[in-house]
Amino acid sequence: MSAVRFALNHMCAPSLPVADFFALAKSLGINSVEIRNDLEGNAILDGTPASEIKALAAQNGVTIISINALQRFNEWNETRAREAAELIAYARDCGARALVLVPKNDGTGLADGERQANLRQSLAALKPMLDEAGIMGLVEPLGFEICSLRSKTEAADAIEQLGAQSTFKLVHDTFHHHLAGEAPIFPELTGLVHISGVNDPRVTVSDMRDPHRVLVDENDRLDNAGQMEALVKAGYSGPFSFEPFAPEVHALEKPAAALKGSMELMRSRLSILI
Repeated sequence: MSAVRFALNHMCAPSLPVADFFALAKSLGINSVEIRNDLEGNAILDGTPASEIKALAAQNGVTIISINALQRFNEWNETRAREAAELIAYARDCGARALVLVPKNDGTGLADGERQANLRQSLAALKPMLDEAGIMGLVEPLGFEICSLRSKTEAADAIEQLGAQSTFKLVHDTFHHHLAGEAPIFPELTGLVHISGVNDPRVTVSDMRDPHRVLVDENDRLDNAGQMEALVKAGYSGPFSFEPFAPEVHALEKPAAALKGSMELMRSRLSILI
Protein backbone atom coordinates (compact mmCIF):
# COMPACT_ATOMS: atom_id res chain seq x y z
CA MET A 1 0.00 0.00 0.00
CA SER A 2 1.59 3.23 -1.14
CA ALA A 3 0.21 5.30 1.76
CA VAL A 4 2.47 3.47 4.22
CA ARG A 5 5.99 4.85 4.45
CA PHE A 6 8.55 2.72 6.22
CA ALA A 7 11.71 3.90 7.96
CA LEU A 8 14.66 2.09 9.52
CA ASN A 9 16.00 2.57 13.02
CA HIS A 10 19.68 1.59 13.36
CA MET A 11 18.51 -0.97 15.94
CA CYS A 12 17.45 -3.10 12.94
CA ALA A 13 21.12 -3.88 12.30
CA PRO A 14 23.14 -2.31 15.12
CA SER A 15 26.43 -3.94 14.13
CA LEU A 16 26.42 -2.32 10.69
CA PRO A 17 28.58 0.80 10.34
CA VAL A 18 26.38 3.79 9.70
CA ALA A 19 27.33 3.96 6.00
CA ASP A 20 26.26 0.33 5.53
CA PHE A 21 23.09 0.97 7.52
CA PHE A 22 22.18 3.84 5.21
CA ALA A 23 22.93 1.62 2.21
CA LEU A 24 20.66 -1.09 3.67
CA ALA A 25 17.80 1.38 3.85
CA LYS A 26 18.41 2.53 0.29
CA SER A 27 18.47 -1.06 -0.96
CA LEU A 28 14.96 -1.54 0.46
CA GLY A 29 13.62 1.62 -1.15
CA ILE A 30 13.51 3.35 2.24
CA ASN A 31 14.68 6.96 2.43
CA SER A 32 14.04 7.71 6.13
CA VAL A 33 16.39 6.52 8.87
CA GLU A 34 16.92 6.93 12.61
CA ILE A 35 20.40 6.96 14.07
CA ARG A 36 21.19 6.20 17.70
CA ASN A 37 23.51 7.39 20.43
CA ASP A 38 23.59 4.07 22.31
CA LEU A 39 25.46 1.76 19.92
CA GLU A 40 28.97 0.97 21.14
CA GLY A 41 31.61 1.23 18.43
CA ASN A 42 29.24 2.99 16.08
CA ALA A 43 28.11 6.51 15.36
CA ILE A 44 27.41 8.54 17.49
CA LEU A 45 29.37 6.99 20.36
CA ASP A 46 32.51 6.37 18.31
CA GLY A 47 33.03 10.10 17.85
CA THR A 48 32.05 10.27 14.17
CA PRO A 49 31.61 13.98 13.36
CA ALA A 50 28.09 15.11 12.61
CA SER A 51 29.29 16.53 9.29
CA GLU A 52 30.42 13.06 8.21
CA ILE A 53 27.03 11.56 9.06
CA LYS A 54 25.34 14.32 7.09
CA ALA A 55 27.54 13.62 4.06
CA LEU A 56 26.91 9.87 4.24
CA ALA A 57 23.17 10.43 4.39
CA ALA A 58 23.33 12.67 1.33
CA GLN A 59 25.43 10.13 -0.57
CA ASN A 60 22.84 7.43 0.09
CA GLY A 61 19.82 9.65 -0.52
CA VAL A 62 18.36 9.17 2.95
CA THR A 63 16.89 11.63 5.44
CA ILE A 64 17.76 11.31 9.11
CA ILE A 65 14.36 11.69 10.73
CA SER A 66 15.62 11.39 14.30
CA ILE A 67 18.41 10.74 16.75
CA ASN A 68 17.31 8.17 19.30
CA ALA A 69 17.55 9.32 22.12
CA LEU A 70 17.89 11.69 25.07
CA GLN A 71 17.43 9.24 27.93
CA ARG A 72 15.76 10.16 31.26
CA PHE A 73 14.64 13.42 29.68
CA ASN A 74 11.99 13.98 32.38
CA GLU A 75 14.62 14.09 35.13
CA TRP A 76 15.89 17.60 34.47
CA ASN A 77 19.23 18.56 35.99
CA GLU A 78 22.61 19.94 34.90
CA THR A 79 23.67 16.59 33.46
CA ARG A 80 20.49 16.29 31.40
CA ALA A 81 20.79 19.87 30.18
CA ARG A 82 24.33 19.21 29.00
CA GLU A 83 23.35 15.94 27.28
CA ALA A 84 20.41 17.67 25.62
CA ALA A 85 22.57 20.52 24.34
CA GLU A 86 25.10 18.08 22.87
CA LEU A 87 22.49 15.89 21.18
CA ILE A 88 20.50 18.83 19.83
CA ALA A 89 23.68 20.32 18.36
CA TYR A 90 24.59 16.96 16.81
CA ALA A 91 21.08 16.60 15.37
CA ARG A 92 21.28 20.09 13.86
CA ASP A 93 24.73 19.51 12.38
CA CYS A 94 24.03 16.06 10.92
CA GLY A 95 20.74 17.17 9.37
CA ALA A 96 18.46 15.19 11.66
CA ARG A 97 14.95 16.53 11.94
CA ALA A 98 14.12 15.41 15.47
CA LEU A 99 15.40 14.12 18.80
CA VAL A 100 13.56 11.27 20.52
CA LEU A 101 12.93 11.91 24.23
CA VAL A 102 12.80 8.80 26.44
CA PRO A 103 11.56 9.00 30.05
CA LYS A 104 13.27 7.43 33.05
CA ASN A 105 12.33 3.81 33.40
CA ASP A 106 13.62 2.68 36.79
CA GLY A 107 10.58 2.76 39.04
CA THR A 108 11.19 6.31 40.31
CA GLY A 109 9.10 9.42 39.72
CA LEU A 110 5.85 7.47 39.46
CA ALA A 111 3.73 9.43 41.94
CA ASP A 112 0.70 11.22 40.61
CA GLY A 113 1.48 14.93 40.50
CA GLU A 114 5.22 14.37 40.67
CA ARG A 115 5.52 12.75 37.26
CA GLN A 116 3.37 15.42 35.56
CA ALA A 117 5.38 18.23 37.16
CA ASN A 118 8.67 16.62 36.14
CA LEU A 119 7.41 16.23 32.59
CA ARG A 120 6.32 19.87 32.30
CA GLN A 121 9.61 21.09 33.76
CA SER A 122 11.64 19.14 31.22
CA LEU A 123 9.52 20.13 28.24
CA ALA A 124 9.66 23.78 29.26
CA ALA A 125 13.45 23.62 29.52
CA LEU A 126 13.86 21.76 26.22
CA LYS A 127 11.51 23.94 24.17
CA PRO A 128 13.80 26.96 23.63
CA MET A 129 16.80 24.69 23.02
CA LEU A 130 14.96 22.73 20.33
CA ASP A 131 13.36 25.81 18.78
CA GLU A 132 16.69 27.60 18.42
CA ALA A 133 18.15 24.60 16.57
CA GLY A 134 15.03 23.94 14.48
CA ILE A 135 14.74 20.42 15.87
CA MET A 136 11.51 18.62 16.81
CA GLY A 137 11.24 16.86 20.17
CA LEU A 138 9.60 13.43 19.93
CA VAL A 139 8.22 12.34 23.31
CA GLU A 140 8.09 8.53 23.61
CA PRO A 141 6.03 7.13 26.50
CA LEU A 142 7.09 3.60 27.48
CA GLY A 143 4.54 0.96 28.42
CA PHE A 144 6.59 -0.69 31.15
CA GLU A 145 4.93 -0.62 34.57
CA ILE A 146 8.04 0.92 36.14
CA CYS A 147 8.16 3.82 33.65
CA SER A 148 7.63 7.40 34.79
CA LEU A 149 5.73 8.27 31.59
CA ARG A 150 3.47 5.48 30.34
CA SER A 151 0.57 7.59 29.13
CA LYS A 152 0.40 9.41 25.81
CA THR A 153 -2.56 11.30 27.26
CA GLU A 154 -0.35 12.78 29.99
CA ALA A 155 2.28 13.70 27.42
CA ALA A 156 -0.31 15.29 25.14
CA ASP A 157 -1.78 17.25 28.05
CA ALA A 158 1.64 18.61 29.05
CA ILE A 159 2.42 19.66 25.48
CA GLU A 160 -0.96 21.41 25.23
CA GLN A 161 -0.52 23.16 28.59
CA LEU A 162 2.77 24.60 27.36
CA GLY A 163 1.32 25.55 23.99
CA ALA A 164 4.23 23.64 22.49
CA GLN A 165 2.59 21.65 19.70
CA SER A 166 4.97 23.19 17.16
CA THR A 167 7.99 21.91 19.13
CA PHE A 168 6.90 18.51 20.43
CA LYS A 169 5.17 15.49 18.92
CA LEU A 170 4.54 11.99 20.25
CA VAL A 171 6.13 8.71 19.29
CA HIS A 172 3.54 5.96 18.98
CA ASP A 173 5.45 2.76 19.64
CA THR A 174 3.30 -0.28 18.86
CA PHE A 175 5.04 -2.37 21.52
CA HIS A 176 4.69 0.24 24.25
CA HIS A 177 1.15 1.16 23.23
CA HIS A 178 0.15 -2.48 23.68
CA LEU A 179 1.88 -2.74 27.05
CA ALA A 180 0.38 0.49 28.36
CA GLY A 181 -3.14 -0.59 27.45
CA GLU A 182 -4.08 2.99 26.58
CA ALA A 183 -6.81 3.47 23.96
CA PRO A 184 -6.21 7.02 22.58
CA ILE A 185 -3.73 7.26 19.69
CA PHE A 186 -3.45 11.06 19.07
CA PRO A 187 -2.83 10.89 15.30
CA GLU A 188 -2.70 14.69 14.96
CA LEU A 189 0.09 14.86 17.55
CA THR A 190 2.03 11.79 16.38
CA GLY A 191 5.33 12.58 14.71
CA LEU A 192 6.73 9.05 14.40
CA VAL A 193 5.62 5.44 14.80
CA HIS A 194 7.98 2.68 15.96
CA ILE A 195 7.00 -0.83 14.92
CA SER A 196 8.10 -4.19 16.28
CA GLY A 197 6.32 -7.45 17.02
CA VAL A 198 6.18 -10.07 19.73
CA ASN A 199 5.59 -13.64 18.60
CA ASP A 200 6.54 -15.62 21.73
CA PRO A 201 3.28 -17.27 22.85
CA ARG A 202 4.57 -17.95 26.36
CA VAL A 203 5.42 -14.47 27.62
CA THR A 204 2.70 -12.49 29.39
CA VAL A 205 2.10 -8.87 28.43
CA SER A 206 3.42 -7.62 31.77
CA ASP A 207 6.62 -9.63 31.24
CA MET A 208 7.28 -8.45 27.68
CA ARG A 209 10.65 -6.72 27.38
CA ASP A 210 12.85 -5.34 24.59
CA PRO A 211 14.52 -8.71 23.80
CA HIS A 212 11.08 -10.07 22.81
CA ARG A 213 10.73 -7.42 20.09
CA VAL A 214 11.17 -9.02 16.66
CA LEU A 215 10.21 -8.00 13.14
CA VAL A 216 6.45 -8.17 12.65
CA ASP A 217 5.44 -11.60 11.32
CA GLU A 218 2.33 -13.77 10.96
CA ASN A 219 2.30 -14.54 14.70
CA ASP A 220 2.39 -10.93 15.91
CA ARG A 221 0.67 -10.54 19.28
CA LEU A 222 0.72 -6.73 19.31
CA ASP A 223 -1.72 -6.17 16.44
CA ASN A 224 0.69 -3.92 14.57
CA ALA A 225 -1.56 -4.02 11.51
CA GLY A 226 -4.56 -2.90 13.54
CA GLN A 227 -2.64 -0.10 15.22
CA MET A 228 -1.23 1.08 11.90
CA GLU A 229 -4.66 0.92 10.29
CA ALA A 230 -6.16 3.06 13.06
CA LEU A 231 -3.42 5.67 12.72
CA VAL A 232 -3.64 5.86 8.92
CA LYS A 233 -7.44 6.06 8.96
CA ALA A 234 -7.24 8.86 11.54
CA GLY A 235 -4.93 10.89 9.29
CA TYR A 236 -1.37 9.92 10.26
CA SER A 237 0.85 10.09 7.18
CA GLY A 238 4.32 9.91 8.70
CA PRO A 239 6.82 7.05 8.68
CA PHE A 240 6.54 3.66 10.37
CA SER A 241 10.04 2.92 11.63
CA PHE A 242 11.27 -0.62 12.30
CA GLU A 243 12.78 -0.85 15.80
CA PRO A 244 13.42 -4.50 16.78
CA PHE A 245 15.54 -5.26 19.84
CA ALA A 246 15.60 -9.06 19.76
CA PRO A 247 19.11 -10.59 19.63
CA GLU A 248 18.01 -13.02 16.92
CA VAL A 249 17.13 -10.10 14.64
CA HIS A 250 20.43 -8.37 15.36
CA ALA A 251 22.26 -11.59 14.47
CA LEU A 252 20.69 -11.92 11.01
CA GLU A 253 23.27 -12.27 8.25
CA LYS A 254 20.79 -10.95 5.69
CA PRO A 255 18.63 -8.37 7.43
CA ALA A 256 17.42 -6.95 4.11
CA ALA A 257 15.53 -10.13 3.25
CA ALA A 258 13.87 -10.30 6.66
CA LEU A 259 12.93 -6.62 6.59
CA LYS A 260 11.54 -6.93 3.08
CA GLY A 261 9.42 -9.88 4.15
CA SER A 262 7.99 -7.96 7.10
CA MET A 263 7.27 -4.93 4.94
CA GLU A 264 5.43 -7.06 2.41
CA LEU A 265 3.40 -8.77 5.12
CA MET A 266 2.27 -5.50 6.67
CA ARG A 267 1.44 -3.95 3.31
CA SER A 268 -0.69 -6.97 2.41
CA ARG A 269 -2.54 -6.88 5.72
CA LEU A 270 -3.13 -3.16 5.51
CA SER A 271 -4.42 -3.37 1.95
CA ILE A 272 -7.04 -5.80 3.22
CA LEU A 273 -7.90 -3.78 6.33
CA ILE A 274 -8.05 -0.29 4.89
